[in-house]
Amino acid sequence: MHGMHESQLEMVDHLANTEINSQRIAAVENCFGASGQPLALPGRVLLGEGILTKECRKKPKPRIFFLFNDILVYGSIIINKRKYNSQHIIPLEDVTLETLPDTLQMKNRWMIKTSKKSFVVSAASLTERKEWISHLEECIKHLLTKTGRQPCREHAAPWIPDKATDICMRCTQTKFSTLTRRHHCRKCGFVVCADCSRQRFLMPRLSPKPLRVCNLCYRQLLAEKKKEAEADRRQAEPLRAAVQGYEPSSGDDSDKSDDEKAEQWPADTEFYTSEVSWSSFHS
Repeated sequence: MHGMHESQLEMVDHLANTEINSQRIAAVENCFGASGQPLALPGRVLLGEGILTKECRKKPKPRIFFLFNDILVYGSIIINKRKYNSQHIIPLEDVTLETLPDTLQMKNRWMIKTSKKSFVVSAASLTERKEWISHLEECIKHLLTKTGRQPCREHAAPWIPDKATDICMRCTQTKFSTLTRRHHCRKCGFVVCADCSRQRFLMPRLSPKPLRVCNLCYRQLLAEKKKEAEADRRQAEPLRAAVQGYEPSSGDDSDKSDDEKAEQWPADTEFYTSEVSWSSFHS
């Protein structure tokens, strides 16, 4: 990781709004060009950069990462130091980190976990991993102290890479091939077959649209939803008793017939086709 090597973040405030910092941020914006977002903000400081290997759906790929005092930015490398694209911006207050053991293919790994997306990266050396993690954690701590927010408790499950399995991780019967596609459950990240992931479920934290989930997660999510609805109903009960004396409004009947209509939909009606392309989710 190239850039700041101060153990304290005191330098950050000195660097904010300086010419050198503006130039560094402008250089990053230039490398992303029109494909990226504007990155300069008052008080934002670029602390360092480096290339990390990101475990993607198909295979591990090198990605350029930039650490700012409030965001982590990464993208694909077209020409190193000159041209990048597929920019992703992650707010640091949404990030938690987890160190992972080495695998045969990948060493010095750790997971970057956020509420929308979690993924695994690996550094070229143990020292580099240590440096990235300590800088990241310091920035996160600094930011949370400043905003008074709590560290993020929930995070999205990382996707298990396609190559990790030749069979569906739920039914363990279906073998994947050119014709039998792999799918990912958006809740647990498992690689599953189409039959084991026919359901869709709305997870507002991840997306405004209902997302593909495996049958097991669907049952769990449904049970959770029922439980929450039950708890809400119990909470509302004393309130309802208190307003019992009032005349219901005339709009009441029409609302009721709408509810009855809604109940006639079969529970497994599929409103979303299963062939949604998710390539944008994983670069």
